[in-house]
Amino acid sequence: MRLILGSKSPRRQELLRSMGIEFEIRTEDTDESFPIEIPPKDVAGYLARKKALALSATLRSDEFILCADTIVILEDKILGKPADKTEASHMLNMLSGKQHEVITGVCLMSLKKEHVFSVTTRVTFCDLHPETIEYYIENYKPLDKAGAYGIQEWIGSIAVSRIDGSYFNVVGLPTHETYRAIQAFK
Repeated sequence: MRLILGSKSPRRQELLRSMGIEFEIRTEDTDESFPIEIPPKDVAGYLARKKALALSATLRSDEFILCADTIVILEDKILGKPADKTEASHMLNMLSGKQHEVITGVCLMSLKKEHVFSVTTRVTFCDLHPETIEYYIENYKPLDKAGAYGIQEWIGSIAVSRIDGSYFNVVGLPTHETYRAIQAFK
């Protein structure tokens, strides 16, 4: 079975390569909206499955797809990708000095079956000064990242005071769980 990665994310591509997994990239722009009645902790898995379903018509019998979605939750509120620098600054100010959850939902899908799972990591930020937030936004442009930050970037090195769970999950793909799921899925 050939693996198709349904993602343009360079981070997910790099993580799969680091696991020694060969894959082909195939993407489809997918609406990332979700019903408001879905509990926040279930949204990442819902969106990963939605992305896989959008690509399912392109699958052949010898292929399976992997799609993922990562969200940040602070006090039961989802912090998605910021629309602009102002929203990014607001999100980082909200995260400052607090613990939040990062959830990555993963969907594996073939023509015959599917498997959806999510992994949660708790991340604690130290107090962030406004100058630190401004510097990060101007130099790292985190508008394409849930919660307005990438843990693998400068902000992760200087602001994360504690992490409980998978670091790679926060980057965008829980490698340990994903590797095991791929092996079981084939």
